[in-house]
Amino acid sequence: MEYSYKFRLYPNSHQAAQIQRTFGCCRFVYNRYLALRKKEWEQNRKSMNYYDCSADLTLLKKDENFSWLQEADATALQSSLRDLDTAFQNFFHALEANHRVGYPKFKKKSFSRKSYKSKRVGENIAVVGNKLKLPKLGLVKCRISKEVRGRILSATVSQNPAGNYYVSLCCTDVLIPSLPETGKVCGVDLGVKDLAIVSDGQVFPNHKYLRKSEKKLERLQRSLSRKKKGSRRYIETKHRIAKLHEHIANQRNDTIHKVTTDLIRNYDTICMEDLNTSGMLKNHKLAKAVADASMGEFQRQMKYKAEYYGRKVVFIDRFYPSSQTCSHCGSQSPITKDLSVREWTCPHCGATLSRDLNAAINIKKEGLRNTA
Repeated sequence: MEYSYKFRLYPNSHQAAQIQRTFGCCRFVYNRYLALRKKEWEQNRKSMNYYDCSADLTLLKKDENFSWLQEADATALQSSLRDLDTAFQNFFHALEANHRVGYPKFKKKSFSRKSYKSKRVGENIAVVGNKLKLPKLGLVKCRISKEVRGRILSATVSQNPAGNYYVSLCCTDVLIPSLPETGKVCGVDLGVKDLAIVSDGQVFPNHKYLRKSEKKLERLQRSLSRKKKGSRRYIETKHRIAKLHEHIANQRNDTIHKVTTDLIRNYDTICMEDLNTSGMLKNHKLAKAVADASMGEFQRQMKYKAEYYGRKVVFIDRFYPSSQTCSHCGSQSPITKDLSVREWTCPHCGATLSRDLNAAINIKKEGLRNTA
C-alpha cells in the first residue's frame, strides 16, 4: 500500500536559494513547453507528447544560453513535463465526457504556492536521523514527526503562502496493521452548528475557527488596503495575513483529524450522508459556515482512513430525508422543516426529536439497510 508523510523543512539560506531556483526552473520548463505545444498545434496541427518534450529538454540543457537549467534536479524538470502532459490528457478526456476541465494555463511567478517533485534514484532521497537527504540540497533539517516506513518513491518540496517549506514523501510497500474489531456501527450527521453528531449521542462541537479570527483578519486586511502595493510594509502585512490563514487551517485540520481518527478506532462501520459540498458553497448565506466546517475534508479523511485501517464507510443518498423522518416510528413529516427548527414532535407517535441526533440515527438505519 502507498502512504505519504508530510514534514516541515528548515533549510538554511543556501538550500532555500537552491529551492527557489528549482521552483523557477520547473515553472520555466512548464510554461515553455506549454507554449511550444500550443504553437505546434496552431501552426502545423501536430500534437507533442511527453517524450517529444523530454527529448527537446535534453537538447535545451546543452545550450549555453540555458545552461542554468542544470542547476535544478533533472527529475524535477521531468516531473514538470509529466504534470503538463497530465493536464493536457485531463483536458482532452473532459472534452470527450463533456466535463468542465479548463485548458492548461501558464504558471505565474507571483503565485503564492510553489512546489516541485523529485524522483528517487538510488539513494538521492533518504531519511538520516533528524535530517532528510534531497537531490541538489544535501542534508536538510526536517521535523520528522513519525517513523518513515516502506520504500520512498518520490519527494515533493513545497512552499505555502506563509513562506514555510514542507516535504511530502510518497512511500510504497507500507504495511499498516488493521485495527481490532469493535462490532459497533454508527451514523454520523455533519452540520455547521455541531461538526458531527453520532447516532449514540456523542457530539463533536464545531469550533468555528475562522469566525473567531475574523476581527483580527479584518484589521490586517484593512491595514493591507492602506499600504502601497509592492512596498516593504505591504509585503510584511501580506505575510502576516498568510500566517493567520495558515494558523486557522492548521486548527481546523487538527480537529478534523482527531474526530475522524476517533470514529475509525471506535466503530467498524460508519454511515454518512453523501453531501454535495460544492453545491452547498453556492448558497451565499451558508457558504462561509460550510467552508469553516470543512465537510468535504471530513468525508475525504473518513474514506482514506477506512481504507487504511480495514473499516467500512457507507454513504447514503444525499436526497434521503434523514432529518424529516421520525427515528422512532419511521413516519415522514408532511411539512418540510427548515434549519431553524432544531427540535420537533412527531405528529404520529408523539416523540420529541432533536434534529441532528434524529438525522444521525436515520442515517445509521438507512446505511445498514443498504449494506444488507
